[in-house]
Amino acid sequence: MNKVKIKRLNENAVIPTKATSGSAGADLYACVDKPVTIKPGELVKIPTGIAIELDGSELAAFLFARSGLGVKHGICLSNGVGVIDSDYRGEICVGLCNVSGMEYTIMPGERIAQMVIMPVVCAVFEETDSLSETDRGSGGFGSSGKL
Repeated sequence: MNKVKIKRLNENAVIPTKATSGSAGADLYACVDKPVTIKPGELVKIPTGIAIELDGSELAAFLFARSGLGVKHGICLSNGVGVIDSDYRGEICVGLCNVSGMEYTIMPGERIAQMVIMPVVCAVFEETDSLSETDRGSGGFGSSGKL
């Protein structure tokens, strides 16, 4: 089992928790002093009050939207998926956007995202003049069909 060291940067920070034993992600909590209202179309950056240290460079932390916030309220991550590199030691902040037509207020201590620790492949990039041929070739963006 890989260890994730967590440092509180704010006394009000909540340590990430998993809702169930089968949860892939650990919930991240808003570490704000007062409610933050996100207007339709607005982007905000919400601090969590924590920093982490991953157990090696073969891991990274990925931030995903909480499905309840996204489906019920249109609150999503502004960058789609957040990536926390193994050598980052600063505060984890969550970029949120409101894609709904109504304001939404983030309360202090509210669960705002989920963090999943996953392995990463450390690739070596090699420039070449040609790539191998495949049936698909350069077809993309729906080229493989609708169904």
